[in-house]
Amino acid sequence: MEYATSLTSREGTAAVTGFKYIRWFSELGSDDVPLVGGKNASLGEMYRELSTHGVRVPNGFAITAAAYRYMLDSAAAWPSLRETLAGLDPADVADLARRAKRAREIIHATPLPPDLVAEISRAYALLEADYGVGASFAVRSSATAEDLPAASFAGQHETFLNVSGEARILETVRRCFASLFKDRAIAYRTDKGFDHFKVFLSVGIMKMVRSDQASSGVVFTLDTETGFRDAVFITAAYGLGENIVQGTVDPDEFYVFKPTLRQGHRAVLRRKLGGKAIRMVYAQEGGGETTRNLPVSGAEQDAFCISDDEVLELADAAIAIEAHYSSRAGRSMPMDIEWAKDGIDGRLYIVQARPETVVSQRPAGQVDEYALAGKGRAVVNGRAVGAAIVTGKARVIADISQLSEFCPGEVLVADTTMPDWGTVMKSAAAVVTNRGGRTCHAAIVARELGIPAVVGCTDATTRLRTGDDITVSCAEGAVGRVYAGSLAFSRTRIDVSSFERPLTHMMVNLGNPDTALQTAMLPTDGVGLARMEFIVAEDIKAHPMALVHPERITDRSVRDALDRLARGFPNPADFFIRQLAEGVGIIAAAFYPKPVIVRMSDFKTNEYASLLGGKWFEPHEENPMLGFRGASRYSHPAYAEGFALECAAMKRVREQMGLTNVKLMIPFCRRVDEAERVLQAMAAHGLERGIRGLEIYVMCEIPNNVIQIDAFARLFDGFSIGSNDLTQLVLGVDRDSDVVAFDFDERDAGVMAMIRQAIEGGRRNARHVGICGQAPSDYPEFATALVELGIDSISVTPDTLLKVSRAVLAAERRLGRPARTEPATVESS
Repeated sequence: MEYATSLTSREGTAAVTGFKYIRWFSELGSDDVPLVGGKNASLGEMYRELSTHGVRVPNGFAITAAAYRYMLDSAAAWPSLRETLAGLDPADVADLARRAKRAREIIHATPLPPDLVAEISRAYALLEADYGVGASFAVRSSATAEDLPAASFAGQHETFLNVSGEARILETVRRCFASLFKDRAIAYRTDKGFDHFKVFLSVGIMKMVRSDQASSGVVFTLDTETGFRDAVFITAAYGLGENIVQGTVDPDEFYVFKPTLRQGHRAVLRRKLGGKAIRMVYAQEGGGETTRNLPVSGAEQDAFCISDDEVLELADAAIAIEAHYSSRAGRSMPMDIEWAKDGIDGRLYIVQARPETVVSQRPAGQVDEYALAGKGRAVVNGRAVGAAIVTGKARVIADISQLSEFCPGEVLVADTTMPDWGTVMKSAAAVVTNRGGRTCHAAIVARELGIPAVVGCTDATTRLRTGDDITVSCAEGAVGRVYAGSLAFSRTRIDVSSFERPLTHMMVNLGNPDTALQTAMLPTDGVGLARMEFIVAEDIKAHPMALVHPERITDRSVRDALDRLARGFPNPADFFIRQLAEGVGIIAAAFYPKPVIVRMSDFKTNEYASLLGGKWFEPHEENPMLGFRGASRYSHPAYAEGFALECAAMKRVREQMGLTNVKLMIPFCRRVDEAERVLQAMAAHGLERGIRGLEIYVMCEIPNNVIQIDAFARLFDGFSIGSNDLTQLVLGVDRDSDVVAFDFDERDAGVMAMIRQAIEGGRRNARHVGICGQAPSDYPEFATALVELGIDSISVTPDTLLKVSRAVLAAERRLGRPARTEPATVESS
């Protein structure tokens, strides 16, 4: 049967008739996978259904899978193919390579039937007329068992870029057909249980987006490490997108928060500048290869390769794609999307979308927590993929010929990995690479296999040696570490969906934004203490006043270091605001809409002085613990401008990002009049209590806070007991002194009397009272006492949350209080 169709061009509509083996994108939809494969069906679905929803897809056509079968039928090639693959054992890598090569030779030697050549030539001529003579095109394989919800086949078949001219189009079509029998494709089909002779190949021919003159990347509609569903995760690098997939470039990364974006808050949640050392561009005509890599200038490496507006446009498109496919599936359908920016017209295009098939397939509600039992020497660091810890012997692969030496259970160490390495990677305990980002080939395959990977280490192949015993840890946040030796570690599996939770609100203390998405999977009621000091020390690294007044710094090398930190910003203070806002923002988004109580800075003077440029702005104090810290700094001339930056960052989090679950907390506030001055300063900076629902808490950690709790309650919305400082001030013990450390005990009767008065005072004034000190984490009996006193919330370190929750639950049962849910399933090893 032949079909009539039409191709819509920019100049009008050209009538097209008589096609048997060609379908235009405008004719295709998701139900056409058997006809044109997963990739082409998805491109057609988006072109047809989502073009009016801000999803821009280049036009093109598909050569159907029936054409592939017709070609092999015409040449009677099936018996030879079956004979070639009979008795294949994919585990025998050498034999697999020989048979796969022979199968490809059979297909490549098979001529395209004349009538099929005529159809392809005619369709190509129409597409070329639409985009202009001399335009280049992408020729892409699309298998009928590809881009499915449970099997992606990503990267298994060939794609050819920058193809122009009828002869080259026809040649690359044949090479695509042959790629159905690439080594990796055969192994993947076997692993997934697909019959080699019931999977067919379609070929898509579409306008080439000129990202060689701009940028390209990948979008996931969830976080690829934790499975967090409310984020859009975007990677971007200069040039064609193959470098990101192959892991040969360290891309820029961006997060956008879906719930607040839908509310109209158009802000990037968090970003990370990648190295982007090379860009893939078109090669000069005439050679065998059609692309090559060029170095990227230092100035371009120091800049993000797409703007915030473009990040948000991609997020909009990704959300629309996810919503459409989820609606069709009748369930949530996270998506894996490829995009490209055309350097000629300046527009962003979606060039592929498929269901995400790894993280989204994990059992809902299950969390595996890994923790090192001790610390070792980190040999190399990189980006963590997964959240596991493994030990094993290193196997450094410097050349593909060494793959045959790899033994199951070893840690694969290489410059980068390639799709043909799949069989070896399946038997690896972990993967470590010099190059690549979190969406490179090594990362994608490691996630699919459920093994940890540390990518982008730069020098792993020179720092690690074959035979070394090593520990690969991806359980410490975004940074993955490879330690020397086999370190002891623990694993706990938690079914958080049924974890029995107490009525007392159980919250966590958190400082590291990189662990926020993983921590939020635990059964918590939010964050009782978000410490901004970690973000300042680790992500910003500089004293805020040094960024406000770099001219006061007399050391040229320090000035230069500040300039490097703030490169690309209008002024250094803007760097501080954005970094702090995005660090707090990812924590607030992870737990949204649960409350996240952010404590304003509480560095002591010696800690501030250790920051870059700090010694020019901090006095020397004999006892910084009782000195110029907390609230006393905020309106003081020596730090007021620094506090203004903190406030600007928090205002950005709440108003631009829309994360109104953030509450603010003032630390070490000695006097009522000091509290009044701080609140006045905050209001002057746009953070007025009660406006836009802003709640401001105060730390209850000084005896005067307890003694005058009624007065403080008139100024603040809640209290958080800081048991560390309160204990040292009640007992008169310097908690930093080793000499009198034995006298520091939060369980002392005097300390408990102060805590009782604080809880009673908060209840008397209808104010929330929680605790965020270390004591509940260290002493379950302390947490039990707090429950008996009627505290509203207990905030502990994430690693002790389950233990303390059980103690609190037991105390509540003794008091006759009901629990919230059914028991959890927890396995430890």
